[in-house]
Amino acid sequence: MFKPEDFSFDPEAKTCVCPAGKTLYGNGSNCQFNGYLAIKFQGAQQDCLPCPMRSQCLRHPQKTKTRQVAFFLGKAPGHESHTDRMKAKIDSEQGKQMITRRFATVEPVFGNLRGNKGLDRFTLRGRNKVDGQWKLYCLVHNIEKLTHHGYAH
Repeated sequence: MFKPEDFSFDPEAKTCVCPAGKTLYGNGSNCQFNGYLAIKFQGAQQDCLPCPMRSQCLRHPQKTKTRQVAFFLGKAPGHESHTDRMKAKIDSEQGKQMITRRFATVEPVFGNLRGNKGLDRFTLRGRNKVDGQWKLYCLVHNIEKLTHHGYAH
């Protein structure tokens, strides 16, 4: 199957040529897919229907008349993903302090439960059951802390 890399795309002229040497029509510029800008192209029926490379170009040549292809140009301006916002938040001064506190308080508990106790997944399903199982995991962790610090006597 041909991939977009097999098509000749000229970003300056905004043209696209298929592997068979036919020029595709631009049927969308400045399109956005998941926060990325793209340019879309589509082949002409007069070129695609009789093409000998049709079976390599289309997944379902018996159903689809023409090939469509899109080329991504980068992130759309003004579009910020959840991941980008989280990176900015973590990189801020407040975020660095928050992560430091988390590593000091929460991560040792997770490490102990997963690494030492082997409690690395929930065996139950449903919010209430998982919540109960998590509380039992925490109870195991806290009982062990109490015994190590001399409160068991």
